[in-house]
Amino acid sequence: MAMSASSHCSTTSLRAFSVLLSVFAVLVADVGGRHHVLCPPFSCGGFSNVSYPFRRQGDPHGCGVQSYELVCTETSATIRIGSGTYNVLSINYTLSHFWVVDTNLGMENSCPLPRWDYRDDNYNYHGNSHRSIELSHPGDWLAIFMNCSQEIKYNGSLVKCLSTADSFIYVSIRPSYSARADYFAPSCGFLAMTPWGGPEMLVSRNASYLDDINAFEGLSYLDVIKLMREGFALRFPYTTLENTRECLVRSKSEFRYDFLNKGTKHRTVDILTFDFDFWWCVAMQFISANNRVTSFLLSIISEILAAAMLVLKFIHVLCRYILVPLAVFAFLAHRYWKTRITIDAVERFLRMQQMLVTTRYAYTDIIAVTGHFREKLGQGGYGSVYKGVLLPGGVPIAVKMLGSSSCNGEDFISEVATIGKIHHVNVVRLVGFCSEETVRALIYEFMPRGSLDRYIFSSEKSFSWDKLNEIALGIARGINYLHQGCDMQIVHFDIKPHNILLDSNFIPKVADFGLAKLFPRDNSFVPLSAMRGTIGYIAPEMVSRSFGAISSKSDVYSFGMLLLEMAGGRRNADPDAGSSSQAYYPSLVYGQLTGEQVGEISEDVDMHELEKKLCVVGLWCIQMKPRDRPTMSEVIEMLEGDADALQMPPRPFFCDEEMLPEVASYSLSSELNVIEEEDE
Repeated sequence: MAMSASSHCSTTSLRAFSVLLSVFAVLVADVGGRHHVLCPPFSCGGFSNVSYPFRRQGDPHGCGVQSYELVCTETSATIRIGSGTYNVLSINYTLSHFWVVDTNLGMENSCPLPRWDYRDDNYNYHGNSHRSIELSHPGDWLAIFMNCSQEIKYNGSLVKCLSTADSFIYVSIRPSYSARADYFAPSCGFLAMTPWGGPEMLVSRNASYLDDINAFEGLSYLDVIKLMREGFALRFPYTTLENTRECLVRSKSEFRYDFLNKGTKHRTVDILTFDFDFWWCVAMQFISANNRVTSFLLSIISEILAAAMLVLKFIHVLCRYILVPLAVFAFLAHRYWKTRITIDAVERFLRMQQMLVTTRYAYTDIIAVTGHFREKLGQGGYGSVYKGVLLPGGVPIAVKMLGSSSCNGEDFISEVATIGKIHHVNVVRLVGFCSEETVRALIYEFMPRGSLDRYIFSSEKSFSWDKLNEIALGIARGINYLHQGCDMQIVHFDIKPHNILLDSNFIPKVADFGLAKLFPRDNSFVPLSAMRGTIGYIAPEMVSRSFGAISSKSDVYSFGMLLLEMAGGRRNADPDAGSSSQAYYPSLVYGQLTGEQVGEISEDVDMHELEKKLCVVGLWCIQMKPRDRPTMSEVIEMLEGDADALQMPPRPFFCDEEMLPEVASYSLSSELNVIEEEDE
């Protein structure tokens, strides 16, 4: 839902921008070095296999980087950086670094001053003004030469060989963050600043002494020059792998430090901007490789992409960590609220029905009596039915577990309220029930013979006409008891063969009261907002109020359809019949009884007396207008009387050929859902 939609809302876009920025970085890197594969390696001084980014004087324009041009002799390789000349001490292509030393610091010079004036305003963190020459680790430690107009107290050393009567030169090793003018006396100014440290310094740069600002206090000028003669490390320009690796390490280090040492606000910002900082670092590493115009254009593009990426990241975080949890919480709260309302409604009903004879069981009891739901008797839209044994006594029972479609509790309340107090030989008895949160079960007496439809629709005739008449009478008495024998009038709304159960002696019992409703006995009609029941047994007034008001006569109609099916041993709508007149069974019955058609119901031309009685009573019950149908007490009298004493009913409306319904309208495979009633 919302979880699935929100997580997708920005992830794809973020990935697309990440890939785009990666491709952009690689393309920028290639701008500065796309020609180096065309230039063969060369030897210079004591170095062999020297290649990109270095070039020699006189090499073609496309070879190497201009600022990395080497002046080669048999014994040395020098490079121009700004206004100074530096000897190359070593080249490491694996680490993408090379080491240089100022030629002005040679042993022949007893009082040298370095040429490289490294300052924060001249060299930024990602590059510097010396055309793509970058310090290996800019901003760490510097050798600082100060020129003061008067002698001062300073933790550096006085360089006597460079000082005069009105100019005092001091030198010290300081971290870059303290190399600002406000750290020194007002009478002093910078003379020169240069990085220091050779290869061994790079190896040990994370040693503990490097973190101590006072570690190099008291070094003399000669000691500083000795360190500076070891040279310092520079980095190759814009190597994709090296730049990316360094940016990743730097971003991870900064993120880890902020996350461990700063507050929640900074942590939240770091989570939002971690990948933004990383890609920005990568982009900035490459932008300085190009000329001013190209760098400006690339920086604008990078800023746009980075800003777009930051916005998408914010949307992603907003969706994933705020909107999605809120949506999930709202959904769960809504589900819980609806379930809670249903549970409360069921519990209120059960508290009002404390005088019920039926017993309330715990869910653990249900598991025990069914043997962990071992034997399943049937499955329907309401849920599943399992066989169980009620102890003590070993009384067999049937446990109906209401499924998710009945989780609103209406079916449960209807059945408990309807048959909780009923005790009639022709109505199934409710032994107990279970209601725990959303788990609901109904416990009935077990009917070993199953439902009536197993017998009347069988290819072999299961019952004699006397037995069928006896079963029909039992069903009629059960329905009549619901209509007249209780304090409240009970309308079943779902009379059909499947809901008539047979005990061991084939005594019928009306069952399944999930659609039943209770009404005052003096009500002449039942207020319903929509029809309910099983298609093929639904009374016409359930479909349209123009036929009449809904009442107990709706059960009479369903019972009439049941009688016709019992008499003919076939369903009232036969999909295998060739025409509508043949398919609609009541039409055949009426034609047989009036002599218009012969042989459709029985092989004998003459009907059995009881068969004829069932058919005539059934046709009376299915009259279109509720007022034309008999009551269930009148039906009982008709079934108990002689067939010859019965009069033929008027021709039912649906028996007219021109008004026959479509067969599909009477598909018995579908059932109507339970519909809410109008509040009265």
